[in-house]
Amino acid sequence: MVRDIQIGGGAPVVVQSMTKTDTTDVDATIRQIDEMVEAGCEIVRIAVPDDDAAAAMYEIRKRTNVPIVADIHFHYKLALKALDAGIDKLRINPGNIGHIDRVREVVRAAEAQNVPIRIGVNGGSLEKDLLKKYGSATPEAMVESGMRHVRILEDLGFSNTIISLKASDVNRMVAAYRLMAQK
Repeated sequence: MVRDIQIGGGAPVVVQSMTKTDTTDVDATIRQIDEMVEAGCEIVRIAVPDDDAAAAMYEIRKRTNVPIVADIHFHYKLALKALDAGIDKLRINPGNIGHIDRVREVVRAAEAQNVPIRIGVNGGSLEKDLLKKYGSATPEAMVESGMRHVRILEDLGFSNTIISLKASDVNRMVAAYRLMAQK
C-alpha cells in the first residue's frame, strides 16, 4: 500500500510518473504535480538528489495530497529526511546506500511510518559484476540485481517492498518481470 493505494496483488494498474522539475523549485514542482494528477496520475515520484531537495519535500508535502515517492540515490540521510517530511514511498537500492547500519536506519524509519520501499532496477545501470556474469542486461541479470536488494531488506526483517524492473527493450523488461514473478 502506498498510503491508500494498493499496488500489485490483483489491484488495478496504478498510474505513476516522475516530475522533471528541479525539486528545489517548489512552485514549479507543485504545478507539474497538479498537471500530472489532472492527467490521471495517482502517485508522483520526485528526485531528492541533495539536502536542498530534501528540505523542499516538507513544503511539497504540505501543498499536495497525492502520494509522493522520494527517489534517493546513495545518500541514506536524504532518505531519512524525506521520510521525516512525510513521503509515502521511498525509492532506493539498498546495496547503494552503503554500510548495513545505514540501510538498517532507513528500514527502521520506513517501518515506523509504514512506508514501502521501492527497489528500482534499471537495465542501463546494473552492477558491474552482473554485467560481467551475464554479458549484458539480460532479464536474468535484472532479476538477480533485484533479488540481491530484496534480500538485504528481508535480512533486516523488512518486507513492505515494491520492485520495479526497467529496460529500454520492452520484450526484455516483460521477460524480466515474468522471471521475477516466478521468484
